[in-house]
Amino acid sequence: MAFELTEEQKMIRAMVRQFARQEILPTASERDKTMEFPRENLRKMGDLGLLGMNVPQEYNGAGVDTVSYSLALQEIAYACASTAVIMSVHNSVACGPIYLFGSPYLKETYLKPLAAGKMIGAFALTEPEAGSDPSSQKTKASRDGEDYIINGNKIFITTGRNSDVTVVTAYTTREKKHRGISAFVVEKGMPGFYVGKEEDKMGLRASDTVELIFEDCRVPKENLLGKEGDGFIIAMTSLDGGRIGIASQSVGLAQACLDASVAYAKERIQFGRPIAQFQAIRWMIADMATQIEAARLLTLNAAAKKDREENFSASASMAKVFASEMANQVAYQALQIHGGYGYMKDFPVERFYRDARVFTLYEGTSEIQRKVISNNLLGR
Repeated sequence: MAFELTEEQKMIRAMVRQFARQEILPTASERDKTMEFPRENLRKMGDLGLLGMNVPQEYNGAGVDTVSYSLALQEIAYACASTAVIMSVHNSVACGPIYLFGSPYLKETYLKPLAAGKMIGAFALTEPEAGSDPSSQKTKASRDGEDYIINGNKIFITTGRNSDVTVVTAYTTREKKHRGISAFVVEKGMPGFYVGKEEDKMGLRASDTVELIFEDCRVPKENLLGKEGDGFIIAMTSLDGGRIGIASQSVGLAQACLDASVAYAKERIQFGRPIAQFQAIRWMIADMATQIEAARLLTLNAAAKKDREENFSASASMAKVFASEMANQVAYQALQIHGGYGYMKDFPVERFYRDARVFTLYEGTSEIQRKVISNNLLGR
């Protein structure tokens, strides 16, 4: 069916597009080289309301719908995938769980500054032996008077070094398996909370990815999200929304690949004419555009379902698996169209190709998405 955007949604997309292409795009390549965290751009994004898009205005958020959030994230990803993943994690799996499950205290103390862009958020679930299977995590939290004591370590944590607040999962009752996992809001500077190794990644190099270490980390009992044992539900609910974010990033980056390929094909002369006149190139571009449009509609459909408060888990997984795999294919085609030049860092498609690769991995691999979709259709 046709997807008709409202005037407000179109205005948000236009505003973010202008900001992203004027403020973020010009320095994206340099940040990729230097691995510089885009703190100043994030400050500006906070001023524009992009760091609390789905949070109600009473908590300093923009209070817009998920479709608007997806459109905005697509535009940020078009300009810089590293900045987009920071925005996605911050909105979906940092602000999201605190808004949905946090007490009035947590919303006042953490959600308000997060939504206003005064703080940056992260989410810590993955461990060395617990990736696609979060119930295998070993981090534990033990009650000690008015506090919880957390011990363990998390890996591959996006924005972990630069975040001010991290939503962390840990076992409080291991015997209950996944029903014994709880979630906590841990603030930078809490005793026993350390940043470990920073990963040297293939792509998204302006977004830090680190190990987080908890050694008798003392967290006030007020920082428990929901109640004990809610951690698995909190994580899975947050990841459903996060998958719309990854799909949106994939669409934005793929659109950048397509636009770069169209421009290059019109300019590159071979055999006495622009390569855009050769059928092989024209069909490749046609396939890219078709795949992007399909992914965009899947993504907006999942976002619209979330806004209607329907069950959107399978739709989010469909959007995520299709869009992330599409982005990898489109990035490949873009580099192929650019030929040898596409392999050089002078051209942005080299960065697009590297940035796209992780989309099929984080916030649930393609294999996990297919498991979610098939479970929805066939039962467990």
